[in-house]
Amino acid sequence: MSEPLLRTRGLCRRFGGLQAVAELDLEAHPGEILGLIGPNGAGKSTTFNMIAGTLAPSAGTIEFAGRSMAGLLAHDFAACGILRTFQHNKPFASMSVLDNVMVGMHTKIGLSLWQVLATTRASREAETRCRTLAKALIEFVGLGERQSADVSTLSFGQGRLLETARALAGSPRLILFDEPAAGLSPVELLRLGEIIRAIAAQGIAVVLIEHDMRFLMSLAERVIVLNFGRTIAEGTPDEVSAHPAVMEAYLGQAGAGAVSRAHA
Repeated sequence: MSEPLLRTRGLCRRFGGLQAVAELDLEAHPGEILGLIGPNGAGKSTTFNMIAGTLAPSAGTIEFAGRSMAGLLAHDFAACGILRTFQHNKPFASMSVLDNVMVGMHTKIGLSLWQVLATTRASREAETRCRTLAKALIEFVGLGERQSADVSTLSFGQGRLLETARALAGSPRLILFDEPAAGLSPVELLRLGEIIRAIAAQGIAVVLIEHDMRFLMSLAERVIVLNFGRTIAEGTPDEVSAHPAVMEAYLGQAGAGAVSRAHA
């Protein structure tokens, strides 16, 4: 396996007396699909918020492409290539699908405010490039026929696909997917799985939080399991599915014992 693109060491986050994440060591590699699972309150979203730069760690380190991310802000993380989707669709209201995706390119345009306001040749060429790429990304996620539509007219599932296109618009090296399968139909789930595999095939690292275990286990190459902010298991989908601590975390001690006896 290649050198890790993302590496955390001893990552912690406390909220007053609550330890949300404790001593988390995590690695994600280019082209890998890594699953991050755990019961509600396990620390998954807090971990994503730290990796995306929207929440500062209480302790520990985050390195991306060999660079310490200490002291950087969320827009710096995005500029480095760490992009994310959210549990709930967050489109820019009263804008078209195309314009929403173009907004996702703001960290990559490389123009000064003066160039944009003055409508220079460079700004016009940059806008043309952005528009062409945005259209290609919209086609990629299957929304080609809706590129001119107002985002308010999208179904929930289409909104999830828009979130993916907008994240890709930032030229990511790492994408954090936060429950992308929530609310999707079986057909939309199949399409989303194809999209995530295609993203990883381009060498982009994918870290995936998902409560739909069948969907996640069909995609992930490795899975990390959190409970009460701590890693309780790590390995292949088959390995973590059979891990006693994982069954106990999801089913309770009695339930895990019944499953173990059933497999004995």
